[in-house]
Amino acid sequence: MFKLFIILAIIVAVLLILIVLMQNSKGGGLSSQFGGGGAQQVIGVKKTTDILEKATWVFIVALIVFSLASSLMINKGASNVMGNPNIDAAQQGAPSAAPSNALPIDTAGAGLQAAPDTTGQ
Repeated sequence: MFKLFIILAIIVAVLLILIVLMQNSKGGGLSSQFGGGGAQQVIGVKKTTDILEKATWVFIVALIVFSLASSLMINKGASNVMGNPNIDAAQQGAPSAAPSNALPIDTAGAGLQAAPDTTGQ
């Protein structure tokens, strides 16, 4: 279910980007500088702007809903898991006791001696 919400959120985000790019800026932008302002009113872009603006709000609300739903799915899935899967895998693969042929470790430091210099310098 989480993957479904993520896929839908990505699709809505891409469509939202395309719709925002299709809209005309409120200040006229560069299109009015080059003579495009008069042509927009002749063709009737005002209605198209209303439709795009409504679609923008619909996609914004849908994106928020999908984001919140995917967040709830993450929290719901995390409550069912008792531990970290990486830690569980490491604990299962770790040996339970030291091997019997292991050498004892000298922790007092009395058995440590300096190694002889073999470099010949």
